[in-house]
Amino acid sequence: LMLTGRLVEIGGEAAGDLPGFLRRTVARAGAPVIRAAIFQAVRIMSEQFVLGRTIDEALRRAEREGFLCSFDMLGEGARTADDAARHEAAYGRALGAIADIGAGRDGPEGGHGISVKLSALSPRYEPLQEERVWDELYPRLLRLARLAADANINMTLDAEESDRLVLSLTLLERLAGESVLGSWRGLGLAVQAYQTRAVHVIDRLAELARATGRRMMVRLVKGAYWDSEIKRAQVAGRPGYPVFTTKPATDLSYLACASRLIVAAPALHGQFATHNGHTLASVRAMAVRRGVQVEYQRLHGMGEALYAAARDLFGPMRVRTYAPVGAHEDLLPYLVRRLLENGANTGFVHQLLNDDVPPEDVVADPFTAVEAAGAQGHPRLPLPVDLYGDRRNSLGVDMSVASERARLVAAVRDFRPEPEDGAAVLAPATGMVVGHIAEATAAQIDAAFAAARAAQAAWDGLGGPGRATVLERMADALEGARERLIALCVLEAGKSYGDAIAEVREAADFCRYYALLARRQFAGEEELKGPAGERNFLSRHGRGVFVCISPWNFPLAIFTGQLAAALAAGNAVLAKPAGQTPLVAREAVRLFHGAGLPREVLHLVPGDGRVGERLVTHQGCDGLAFTGGTETARRINRLLAERPGPIVPFIAETGGLNAAFVDTSAQREQVLDDVMLSAFGSAGQRCSALRLLFLPHETADHMIEGLKGAMATLVVGDPAHPGTDVGPVIDAGARDRLERHLELLAREAKILHRLPAPATGTFFAPVLAEIASARFLTREVFGPILHVVRYDPRQAETVARDFAGNGYGLTLGIHSRVESFAETIRRAVPAGNTYVNRSIIGAVVGVQPFGGEGLSGTGPKAGGPLALSRYCVERALSINIAARGGDPALLNL
Repeated sequence: LMLTGRLVEIGGEAAGDLPGFLRRTVARAGAPVIRAAIFQAVRIMSEQFVLGRTIDEALRRAEREGFLCSFDMLGEGARTADDAARHEAAYGRALGAIADIGAGRDGPEGGHGISVKLSALSPRYEPLQEERVWDELYPRLLRLARLAADANINMTLDAEESDRLVLSLTLLERLAGESVLGSWRGLGLAVQAYQTRAVHVIDRLAELARATGRRMMVRLVKGAYWDSEIKRAQVAGRPGYPVFTTKPATDLSYLACASRLIVAAPALHGQFATHNGHTLASVRAMAVRRGVQVEYQRLHGMGEALYAAARDLFGPMRVRTYAPVGAHEDLLPYLVRRLLENGANTGFVHQLLNDDVPPEDVVADPFTAVEAAGAQGHPRLPLPVDLYGDRRNSLGVDMSVASERARLVAAVRDFRPEPEDGAAVLAPATGMVVGHIAEATAAQIDAAFAAARAAQAAWDGLGGPGRATVLERMADALEGARERLIALCVLEAGKSYGDAIAEVREAADFCRYYALLARRQFAGEEELKGPAGERNFLSRHGRGVFVCISPWNFPLAIFTGQLAAALAAGNAVLAKPAGQTPLVAREAVRLFHGAGLPREVLHLVPGDGRVGERLVTHQGCDGLAFTGGTETARRINRLLAERPGPIVPFIAETGGLNAAFVDTSAQREQVLDDVMLSAFGSAGQRCSALRLLFLPHETADHMIEGLKGAMATLVVGDPAHPGTDVGPVIDAGARDRLERHLELLAREAKILHRLPAPATGTFFAPVLAEIASARFLTREVFGPILHVVRYDPRQAETVARDFAGNGYGLTLGIHSRVESFAETIRRAVPAGNTYVNRSIIGAVVGVQPFGGEGLSGTGPKAGGPLALSRYCVERALSINIAARGGDPALLNL
């Protein structure tokens, strides 16, 4: 409760020892009393911020307290078709209840209205699924709009994330032109002033209103999910932020939008949602100057004192309450958001309640603040490209932009293989020839080792800074060739566009991160502290010639990452890509050479397992980096052990039986989103992919129904289509292995759901199955099959320790809002990478160093600070300077 402001004030002894005071209070009261207090606190907050559990209850309370409302039906966006149908029914019931009390008799301005979240009406409300939006979402929206028009009440489309803005405007444009809505003047849209495009949205709405002859209501808000927009832009590698990064800039944008909105009257009717006294007064001044009637809005539970004071000062004004309606299970995310907003240091409400903030600061003029700070963004929020400070972040592609999508689609469509001798390389989705590759012969392998050996000393002698320059040029080259590389990943590896974009970004990140390590760790001799009379140095050098064997599931990212690490440490490299994806590897090697890497330092040696065995057993191999299956890693380990000569390092990253543990406190929608991505993203062909999902008995049935519904929304098909979620598996052999496992599940377990697969191509559609225990799986099943295990929450730690007995240790997921549960599972299940309340795939170079333990790898972690340690040798030098006559440093003291 203290997050909401000074609702609780404690003085005396407690003020100096608040945690101790709370601990003693809890100890004296006991658990039952504390539970009762928490329940009471939640009930108080519920009544404070939520108007009613049902629309009827909310209407009665609004009538009793004299509120004019815009009702918001609580709940997260739809994840299944059933969710969308349920949300539509809830909106329909609310519209009916509002109509029944005659709210429309005073027109949309004078009666209650409703806010509709578009993402609640479709589980796939996203730009890449636009056809589906028109087929599924728009008919629902039109039905609701007809109900609102018939009742003559306001229906506002709520604001969504910035990448859905264009889609929202497109839906609104079509809706505004519907003749079946007659002359209804209650259609509205919420506009977020924190978006940098906000003023242009206001202008577009004014044009639309005039073109269609339909007056529209516009709710201007500052925006509620600023932090999410910032994170999304950073993660996606956007060139900039879609939102303003300082509060004064957002406040100023709000006033600029307000000015345009007021000027656009009567085509637009302004509804100004604010709890900021300066903003309220500014809007009123502009409206009075233009002689325009406007409406103000506040959140239920907030702003009462502000608007009471405004009425005392300015006289009557129309104030509408944005009133959430919902049951307890829909309440918690909304409550947490309100608490965080109220507690933000820069928030008007927080400052107003803080006696330490002078009144002049509370009502500071945003014009003055922006002029003082200048036009730059927040000093603690660098652009996404500068996120890491000491290296550039890779650039992404915004697939929500139609022109960006079209460019990538054209790159795939227009791709032409180069005529070469050798075996044909086929696209797994279509079976068409995308290129040819010749297998390296024994003589070529010998020649490559000899040339690499001769060139390695000069490359090592270049030093870390010199090698870093080449790697940084390689990162730039990767981004410069992005479209061709994406096309190759889509065609040769069956990658979706999103996965292909991530491949290029990760490859560039590896190059820049290892360049950074090369500059820091290989800059020359490092002097170590020692006794008087001697000097001690340590230097790092390449081991010689490294062999890098990479997998087909990350044909560019892992291939490039292995090479970049070996090269950064001063080695020459022989690189063998997977037999299924040699074309991507060839393109990467060309880019390396084009970036200034001497051709003799890096050699491409494609081929099957026989080529790999020649490389591993060759006397010229001074070290090996391998990513692939555990059984293959075991065989390589045996071959290396039997090889005469020095013992060489073996850096292995292998697979895992990866699991996620969910408890009863987990948020359903978050679990569904993360499980869909973790289990079925990349067609389940990631070593980090989710294989086992542990669900508590109490909520398992509900969660399983949600999983089945969310699976049904996935699009399985040709990855060359931007709307595809799940592409093919890599080849017919991989598909056949998955089919055999499916037969085992049908015999000995329970198949809960399976999606249909295209008839042509090497497709295996996602499967959801239930097994009795984790011991059913003895090895990794590499594809889109998710196994569910039910567990007793009282036995969570025992179940987790039993699962950990399989010996793997790659990725682990935990979904819980209880920290002690997450800590218990973490202790019980050793894993190289643990993720709490997020997906378990998509580790970022330098942010989430990736690699497992036990059966899942040898380390060091890829993309981590120790990544180069096993690619190099360390050489110590000790000089007894006393033998020359003494230590000058001591003699000159």
